[in-house]
Parts: sequence; structure tokens; C-alpha cells
Amino acid sequence: MKQSDHKQRRNGEASGLFLVAICGFMLTGTGGLEGAPEGVVPVYFGTGGNETKGIYRAGFDLAKGKLSAAVLAAEIGAPGFLARNAAGDRLYAVGTSPGGPGVAGYRIEPDGALTPINTSAIGDGGAAHVAIHPSGRFLLTAQYGGGSVALFPLDAEGRLGPVQLFRHEGGSGIVPTRQEKPHPHWCGFSPDGAFALVPDLGMDAIVVYRVDLSGAIPSVAWHGKIVADPGAGPRHMRFSVDGKWIFLLNELSLTVTTYGWDPSTGTAAKVASVAALSEEVKAKEATNSAAEILVHPGGRFVYSSNRGHDSVTVYRVEPGTGHLSVVEVEPIRGAIPRNINLDPSGKWLLAAGADSNTVSVFRIDEATGELVFQPKGVINVPGPICILFGK
Repeated sequence: MKQSDHKQRRNGEASGLFLVAICGFMLTGTGGLEGAPEGVVPVYFGTGGNETKGIYRAGFDLAKGKLSAAVLAAEIGAPGFLARNAAGDRLYAVGTSPGGPGVAGYRIEPDGALTPINTSAIGDGGAAHVAIHPSGRFLLTAQYGGGSVALFPLDAEGRLGPVQLFRHEGGSGIVPTRQEKPHPHWCGFSPDGAFALVPDLGMDAIVVYRVDLSGAIPSVAWHGKIVADPGAGPRHMRFSVDGKWIFLLNELSLTVTTYGWDPSTGTAAKVASVAALSEEVKAKEATNSAAEILVHPGGRFVYSSNRGHDSVTVYRVEPGTGHLSVVEVEPIRGAIPRNINLDPSGKWLLAAGADSNTVSVFRIDEATGELVFQPKGVINVPGPICILFGK
């Protein structure tokens, strides 16, 4: 296992935090791509903090692994997380509008620019995450502070309908300051779309809902829960490419737990847990916490981000068992990676430094899954906390 030296990263590499890579194409002031060559895809950035104005956008060259300079694509308060539909022509952001915390919908124009559709208030505080059902008929948001899940129906034009709220109950209490009550942190769907899954940091569980598309307005109903390790603090999760495994990222324990998923019953059984960072490393950083998890489209590798240590852990997936083993821990050359994402080809990983106002680029070694930092790929984005590739 290769581990990069954390002290060296913080000192010797600090000068690279505020580089801006300018590619051979430019973005218009409205966030549209002007004169972009073939092979350049749009990338949208959800942001947070006092210096940000909304959703930002850049172009990513799939061949060179380079980002253009980012520009403002849509003005909205605190658009922390973004999601797009399968067709690639709609984008939704959680954020704050004149009506309060809610969800905003946008039409993605052919040049990548964003045109507002409508907004809808959540009615239970701000959301930590948003996900669109594979059918495209509704989306879910997870309210960390409110302890609820919100469902918004979507019409044929992508307009958001009236909200339905589903409240979680109880907290494990094992970590008193973080688990005193429910804290839903992520929402997503089983590969067949039959179930919605919501990791809840406060409950130490994944809450499972059964999806109902039979009516004119879609809905979900409580189905059960998948118990996490005590005090682990479930944050985000992903399914394996073949749909057999759930990889659950635990924020508080900095671990990833594998579960075997049964699509016929909507239940899962624990297989094993693996640490993202060694106990020795965690002891040196009092503020370490896990943030994001990804599965490589090839299915052989998993990636998770570590705040405080400011790194990405690379795991190898053992075929047939779902067991993970750590391959390397790579510094992001930035601060507080709340989000990372993979480009559509699976050749590149982007890491957002929320506190360094940077997005860095890494080439993925196709044989080992290891990350190779691209020094000329760093750009500035104010307060980036979500990375979303366009289609």
C-alpha cells in the first residue's frame, strides 16, 4: 500500500493550491461553452460559503484531463449538491431561494448553459443531498438538520411539484454530539429503482423505502433499515456495478462497510468493514472525517475522500466477495475534499477542495486504480462541495 506523506503535502505542496489551468477554449459569461473542441464535457460545481454566488461551470477535456476556467452558470444561494437526469437535459440543485431552502430545477441547453425551470421549498430546512429516480418521475432530498426525506414529483417538462415529507425517528446516541437524533445524509436508489436508500448518520442505519410508481403522483413507503456498525455514522453509499454489493461510507469511523444486497427483499447483510485511514494516521488529525465514496465504472476499484487528512483512499474490490483492500492514500493537493467524482470515461478523478477553493485532477491507473496527480489540472472554484459531469 502506498501512502503519501501528509506533512510534506501540507508544506511543500501548499504553493499549488491556487493554480488556475487555462485550456485552449473559453466559457461565456452565462456559462455556455463557446468554441469547445470535440471531447470536452461540461462540469458543474455546487458550492457553499460566503464568497460563492451559485453554480459554477467549466469544460473538461477528456483526452488531456484538463479543466477550463470556471464561470458562474446560475445564481442561487448555497447550491451544495447537484443531480442531473439520465437524458442529461435537466439539472437540479438544493439551495436557498426567495422561498427559503428548497430545490431549483434547470434546463441544460445544448451548449451546457442553465435555464431556470422552477423552484420548490422543502419546508424542513436545507438539504444535504439530492437524487433523481431512474424513471425521471421524481427526486428525493435528504435533510440532515431536519431529520427528513423530501419527495418532489417531476412533470414531463421537469417542473418540481408539491413536496412530500417523510420523517426519520430516533438516534443511536453513541456519539452524543452527532447522533442525538436522525441525520439523513444521502439518498439514492437500488439498481432496479424499486427501493430508495437513505444513510442516516444519527441512526447508524441505512433507511430503506419501497418506491411506488403506480399512482399519478409517485411516492415511497417505509420498508425497513440496514443496521450499521455502532457509532460509525453512515454518510454516503454506492452500489457495486453488478448491483450485488452496497459500499457504505461511515463518516465518524472513517470506514467503508460492504453489504450483500438482496433485491428481492430489499434487505442487506454485512460482509466486512475496512478502514480508510490507519489508526496511526487518524491519531495525528483530530478533525478527520469521511466525506464521499465512488465506484469505478469498471467495477474493480472504490474511492473515498478524507477531510482533515485531505486525501483520497483507493480500494481494490475482491471479485465475488465484495471485500475491499486499501491500495493507496493520495493527497488531493487542496483542503477539505467534501466531494470527489469520476469522469464518464473512468480515466480521471476530480477532487474538490472546499476550503482551498480548488478542484484538482488525477489520472487513474487502469491496472491498479492508483491516482496520478496532474499539476497543470488545478483550477479555482469558490467553495466547491459538489462535482457533477454533464452528459
